[in-house]
Amino acid sequence: MSSIEIEAKTTEEAIRKACQHFHLTEEELDIEVLESSSTGIFGLVGNRKAKIRVTVKEDSTIAVAQETLRKIVSLMSMDTRISAERKGDDIVLNIEGNNTGILIGHKGRTLEALEFIVNKAVNKAAEKKVRVIVDTENYRQRKEESLKVLALKMGEQAKRTKKTVTINSVNPHDRRIIHLTLKGDSQVQTKSDGEGLFKKVHIIPNKKKTDEKENS
Repeated sequence: MSSIEIEAKTTEEAIRKACQHFHLTEEELDIEVLESSSTGIFGLVGNRKAKIRVTVKEDSTIAVAQETLRKIVSLMSMDTRISAERKGDDIVLNIEGNNTGILIGHKGRTLEALEFIVNKAVNKAAEKKVRVIVDTENYRQRKEESLKVLALKMGEQAKRTKKTVTINSVNPHDRRIIHLTLKGDSQVQTKSDGEGLFKKVHIIPNKKKTDEKENS
């Protein structure tokens, strides 16, 4: 994990700067005080700043995710900043910077590849399985909204035609959105099918329920 040295007027301020730099809590950092602050004669001369060395703890899952993504993106010679936060049991990494659209790729495939690698690295050492979501330019939210619209549209088609409708080549994150969007509709059921990372999602009409709805 990366290590930095930080100077500030006080040790407390230096620690606060370190937490802001890594976007982590103090508990997730190993902090070594190199120099304590001191005040000169009458507080006028000879003031010495506090200096600390900070290293991200190896067992911090969120730090492993953030550092892994930072290393990958740095190889692309891009000036970016990666923030991290927990949302429930998930870790969300957001990439900020100029021209980060290149990290999304065609239909989000580059972003999905980054997410796959980071998840592999994190879960290799994690005590329990966690899900890491990688985002930039608010792509995930825009994609989620379009997927919900698509799922509802396909659900209506399945009910209208009374035939199974299939959405091809869907990654795990997107499949979950489709399943959850249609979960409350008693007239259809969803089922994933296929091998590997990308699978089909079948939207299957519950014909009996559909017939009851039409005859009510």
